[in-house]
Order: sequence, then C-alpha cells, then structure tokens
Amino acid sequence: MRDIDLLVISDIHLGTYGCHAKELLKYLKSINPKRVVLNGDIIDIWQFKKRYWPQSHMQVIKHILNWITEGVKVDYVTGNHDELLRKFVGFSMGSFRIKNKVLLDLNGKKTWIFHGDVFDVTMKYSKWLCKLGAVGYDTLIAVNSFVNFILLKFGRNRISLSKKVKNGVKKAIKFIDDFEMTAAEIGIDNGYQNVVCGHIHQPKQKVVRKGGKQINYLNSGDWIENCTALEYTDGNWRLYEYFNDTQLHKVDYELIRLEDLSSDELFNQMLREFSNTDESEKIMEEIEALLD
Repeated sequence: MRDIDLLVISDIHLGTYGCHAKELLKYLKSINPKRVVLNGDIIDIWQFKKRYWPQSHMQVIKHILNWITEGVKVDYVTGNHDELLRKFVGFSMGSFRIKNKVLLDLNGKKTWIFHGDVFDVTMKYSKWLCKLGAVGYDTLIAVNSFVNFILLKFGRNRISLSKKVKNGVKKAIKFIDDFEMTAAEIGIDNGYQNVVCGHIHQPKQKVVRKGGKQINYLNSGDWIENCTALEYTDGNWRLYEYFNDTQLHKVDYELIRLEDLSSDELFNQMLREFSNTDESEKIMEEIEALLD
C-alpha cells in the first residue's frame, strides 16, 4: 500500500453504466492517503437510478466511509452532476466536509481546488441540454465498454469512442483549451501556484505562463474514460493512470461480499452507512426524494 499526502479524484459518476467502479476500488485499496478531495461528480445524481447500483459502486462508497471513520480528512467539493449537495455546503461530520472549493497551502504554494463547471456557459444557461447530453454520453460509454470487451478478448488495445468524437470536433478542442486557460489565468491573477480542476474529463498536468508569472494547471480526469487521479506526495504532483499501472492490474482484490440484496436495499444500506447525524439524515432524505 502506497502512502500519499493528498489524493484528488473527480468525475467518478457512480450510478452510471460507464463508471469503472471495480478498477477504482482496486486503486483505492492500493493507497493510504492522509487527505482526500472528492472534486465533484462523485455520485451522478442527474442519471442515478436505484435499480442500477452494483455492489462495486456500493463498495466504493463504503471504502470512502471507512477512510472517514479512520479520521482521514475528506472534502467533498460539489460538481454539476451532484449539485443537489450545494445547498449543504458547510456541512461537516467528523473528518468529512462538503464544500464548493478547497484552498490549501502545499509546501508554501497556494493551491485552489474546485470542480470547474462554473466556467461552462452551457451549464449555466442550458442545463436541460447538458442533462440530455449526459444521457447520450453515458450510452456511448456503455457501447464503448462492450467494444473494448471484444477487443481485449482478441488481444487488441482499448479505444475511446468519445475521445475520437471530441478530437474530431474543433469546437470541443477549443472548449477544452479555453477551459484550461481560463482556470490558469484566474489562478495566476489570484496569486495561486496550483489550480486543480475536474469536470471536462481531460487529465492534464502542465505549466501555464502569463505576464511573467506561471501556474501549475492540473486536472484529475475521470473514472469513465481515463481512470485517472492526482496524487501529491513529498512536494510533488503525480497524474496517476490506472490503465498504465500494470502492477495493479495483476492484483486480484476480491470485493467484500455483500448479501444478495435488491437495488432498493443496497441503496438504503448506503443511506444507513452515511446517516449518523440528523443533518446527514436530512441530506439523504432529500436525495432519496429527488431520485424516487
């Protein structure tokens, strides 16, 4: 198990068919973080259906809850797919906090961590269009998973249909470039040395310069297409890529067996795991009402 000082992970989209929950669980079991920032879109409330909540998704939640009970500081930064939680910003339970952003001092370097949907004009003015696009994206990912299953059976390499679509659309490329530059420039203007985002499912680590100043731009990517995360240890950032971690692929972490429960029972078990205070019960009740 590897010790790391800070883990930043985003865009897991639990509750959707495209989520690589089993791969994520293997990764989480392989590390021992001192602090964790869940940087938005962890549970996809937009598309979440209680009838689809596999054991592997439940195990990811349970593993994070275990970290919290062990005293690991966990900040949940709200994203657009879990924006319902924004009304509970400021809520705390033990070492767990719900926030809109996280500001840290890492070895004297001011670090700004936020999800990134604030820069998405479409999110602000055409939320219905975004939700429709999310359904189409999830469908494409489901098809992609089947295609990759067949390719791997025949010894071929994985492909990403969504990446091919994005790379073939100039507007998509420009949006990503504009997003990265906007985040970096605002970070520089506010005196930050690191800016950490998610949202666009584009893992990245690069230095951006403006007016004689520079900033380290980082994006944690996602666990739909890229299966990536950001690790900070001993003063250095690392972009972790699961598909390049050949050693972890060989490890067979058996999922803790859950009883054969219905989807509703699994969902209710997740609520009980979290609901240790009146405020957390209120949050979960509102989420459950929304999803019914």
